[in-house]
Amino acid sequence: MESFIHFDAVSKSFGTMKVVDNLDFHVGRGEFVSLLGPSGSGKTTLLMMLAGFEAPSSGALKVDGVRVENLPPHKRNMGVVFQNYALFPHMTIAENVAFPLKMRGVGRAERDSRVSRALDLVRLGHLKERKPSQLSGGQQQRIALSRALVYEPKVVLMDEPLSALDKQLREHMQLEIRELHRNLGLTVIFVTHDQGEALTMSDRVAVLNLGKIEQLDTPSGLYDRPRTRFVAEFIGETNLLEGRVKSCADGLATVELALGRTVACRTDLALQADLPVLVSIRPERLHVGDGETQPNSLPVSIEDDVYHGDHVRLHLACSGKRLVAKADRRESLRAVGSEAFAGFGVDDCTLVLP
Repeated sequence: MESFIHFDAVSKSFGTMKVVDNLDFHVGRGEFVSLLGPSGSGKTTLLMMLAGFEAPSSGALKVDGVRVENLPPHKRNMGVVFQNYALFPHMTIAENVAFPLKMRGVGRAERDSRVSRALDLVRLGHLKERKPSQLSGGQQQRIALSRALVYEPKVVLMDEPLSALDKQLREHMQLEIRELHRNLGLTVIFVTHDQGEALTMSDRVAVLNLGKIEQLDTPSGLYDRPRTRFVAEFIGETNLLEGRVKSCADGLATVELALGRTVACRTDLALQADLPVLVSIRPERLHVGDGETQPNSLPVSIEDDVYHGDHVRLHLACSGKRLVAKADRRESLRAVGSEAFAGFGVDDCTLVLP
């Protein structure tokens, strides 16, 4: 994919605290990339530097091959959607959406035409004469998005825009934004701390931790093939088993677990013998049965089962290690306290470097 936005060795420090540490990555034209991480990981600072509200301490920011770190925000041609909507309470919806155009000196007739198109994109043209206080939270967020799109920016930046919405509305807005991205071919950088949101909406996700990118990958790549312990634990839920590599050849690694068992795992990593690794198995990939029917099997005792509607969570114990498995609710459940085997295939796990 053609590189459109380039963070070139970008760092940012506040006093002695470095919050973004020498980041170097590309965003493709028309791509939807989420910056995902816990509070303090540097994701919002990275977005604010691109928007022009913060200056990098070092490095270069390029958009379409042009350096922008020294340009003021209004000359970067970027739409920004904030968490708190930032709508003017004394203005009508139409006036709010028109405001960026007015600041750019666009004539009245052209403003009205663009405002109508932008409001139609979010299906709220019929509310243009209302004030923000007369709208729901979801409607206000759609107006904020409309205002960011009205002057047809090169890039749309979103800083946790859905965090104030309830779960159902949030999921609806995720689909709305994804549809707009596809229909308009926008380049979007989206900041969130919600892993489900990032996986649902993005072409790629950059997982940040302490100012560095732990992994930049597709949603499925992050979930199925995490590279570090942080990513494995931050993205979804997983079981991590400590071990050491016994051998690795032809894409298949044999690992001696600290639990005393040997397991095999498919991998694209070049691993040396005796290297410490973690075996990551997602709960839905761990199958509980009566015998050693899977390529990898661990003897377990069932400590608890918790009903979740569409599945049952089994809490397991294996040589003092606690594991979690997700079982189909229609499967016959074993009694709490009973013995069983938890099995998984060579493609059901991934090797993670500690």
